[in-house]
Amino acid sequence: MNQAVATASPPLFPGAPVHWWYRTGPYLNLFWLLVGGLVLLSASRIALVAWQWQRVTAAGLPGEIFVQGMRADLIVLGYFLAVPLALAPLLAHARTARLWTRLTAWWSTLALVFIGFLELATPQFILQYDVRPNRLFIEYLAYPAEVFGTLWHGYRLALFVTIAATIALALLVHRALAAASRRMTMWPSRVLFLTWPLLLLTVILQIRSTTAHRPANPAMFALSGDALVNSLVINSAWSVLDAVSAMRKEARSSEIYGSVPHEQVLAQVTSAPWLRGYRFPSTQLPTLHHQQAAYRRDKPLNLVIVLEESLGATFVKSLGGLPVTPELEKLKEEGWWFEQLYATGTRSVRGIEAVVSGYAPTPARSVVKLSLAQRDFYTLALGLGKQGYNTEFVYGGEAHFDNMRGFFTGNGFKNVVDRRDMHPRFEGSWGASDEDLFDTSLERLKALHAQGKPFFSLIFTSSNHEPFEFPDGKIALHDPVKQGVNNAVKYADFALGKFIRAAKQEDYWRDTVFLIVADHDNRVYGNSLVPVNKFHIPGLILGADVQPKHIRTLASQIDLGPTLLSLMGISSDHPMIGRDLAQDSETPGRALLQFDNYFAWLEGDSATILRPGQPPLAGRYDAASGDLTLDRVPPPQGLVDRAMAHVMLPSLLYREQRYRLAP
Repeated sequence: MNQAVATASPPLFPGAPVHWWYRTGPYLNLFWLLVGGLVLLSASRIALVAWQWQRVTAAGLPGEIFVQGMRADLIVLGYFLAVPLALAPLLAHARTARLWTRLTAWWSTLALVFIGFLELATPQFILQYDVRPNRLFIEYLAYPAEVFGTLWHGYRLALFVTIAATIALALLVHRALAAASRRMTMWPSRVLFLTWPLLLLTVILQIRSTTAHRPANPAMFALSGDALVNSLVINSAWSVLDAVSAMRKEARSSEIYGSVPHEQVLAQVTSAPWLRGYRFPSTQLPTLHHQQAAYRRDKPLNLVIVLEESLGATFVKSLGGLPVTPELEKLKEEGWWFEQLYATGTRSVRGIEAVVSGYAPTPARSVVKLSLAQRDFYTLALGLGKQGYNTEFVYGGEAHFDNMRGFFTGNGFKNVVDRRDMHPRFEGSWGASDEDLFDTSLERLKALHAQGKPFFSLIFTSSNHEPFEFPDGKIALHDPVKQGVNNAVKYADFALGKFIRAAKQEDYWRDTVFLIVADHDNRVYGNSLVPVNKFHIPGLILGADVQPKHIRTLASQIDLGPTLLSLMGISSDHPMIGRDLAQDSETPGRALLQFDNYFAWLEGDSATILRPGQPPLAGRYDAASGDLTLDRVPPPQGLVDRAMAHVMLPSLLYREQRYRLAP
């Protein structure tokens, strides 16, 4: 940097006016970071609000979104300004002018490109998850091959547009800041040291954005009962950075809703009607108890769980959805059919932890991916293994995805079969087709049966996953364009029906209980704070001597484990807090739903919603219409206590490593 930069630079063009913003001196690049960031984020918010105008107006917040949105933008930009500003007393001098100029130019460029990239990625993320990029955006980055395959086959145009626009933004910002840097002047050190504390204090207040006891956080901007509209108020950069921060604190994640004494948590949970009759003798393993099976059998039954990817009630006609699952509709008359079964979350790993471990949801990542749950964490496989069962997991993709292989092999699954062990006739971005998966499973079940030992097999499908690739000529298409979710569901249903028909011909059918259940719905969206209807999933238990029955009570995925053990004739010790519906499927039930940072407790038609940093909300859920209506009055304290206990307990058990069997 020449001497002109260190003191006063001549105009870029002779005779050109020197604009007032050049008086920001060494803070010129930071000034443009602030201004450019506000322009970029405001333009993005205007476009998003225009796109979602109907929901924004329904929430009654058009003006407030922009006012509070500007406040949120200033907060996130304050974080980006604070880092270089803290270095100003060391570097913003004439002798280090070149280093300071380059540092602030590159920092501002990277910050604006980061902000811009996330805003460009936001529309596609909203289409999938009905909310701005959040922790899911971060979690998927661990699996670039699968994510890129999905983007390439399903969102190629959006991918190209986002990349091209990001590159263009990077070039534009870099050139603009490079030009601005040539006009930067260094202030005398005396002026710098006098003004710097005031600027730093201003940025700190900008980040804090409130005079309240605690600084502003994303929860303060939840202004409506529509989660998407709330997310439009903030910006995607803050949403993602807040998710990163939350993931670092996830062992204590449930504390975002408040605090409850440990003994009160356990007392509330174990007072549930289906747990009152059990003894909990271990203080070290507080939920461990002995469950006596409702069915007494000389020889316990085998177990096969078919976990269907994204097969929500949306696609099941008898549950109020589309007529794209004719095979499942036929099968439901042959076993126990759940009419009001709800998933615990919106990710496959959340469904896995609930179905396979009976573990309740938390705001943290699923235990499938958490370090303290990678060994001796309770699963049905771990418990059945102690009963002499052979246990295995069969998946058409790469089993390392979402850390499934690590979690399963460390917690009772003796064998893992995935894409590498198959010879598929059709392979998509996510691996072997469901038909190839089930063909391999039929071979595996026959081999397990031949060993003369009881077995448990978990089969996880993947054809109903974006970009919805499946073989031609298998089904009559529901939609004219083949590669869509409705056709993918219909193919998954076709493959499932084919599998069950083949299994019925095998000797093990009469000795095996089959559970068919979804991990979650395809897309969870809606104008409710928690779109409860999108958590509704089908569930069916059939096989062996299971008689046809419709279970109409409210049920959760965490109820399936205890119910299956009871049907199989397995009396055992386990830590699951779910309900044994083989003992009682008539009395009222409950469901637990985790949606981003919101936790919903359903009991009858009442919904209690816990929110981070805010009071709980009460609502009414109409299962027939799928509508959630929020009340103006707070929820009854009893419902709040039950909700708090059930969201706090799993975090406590995980943190203290107490969700396990006795040594």
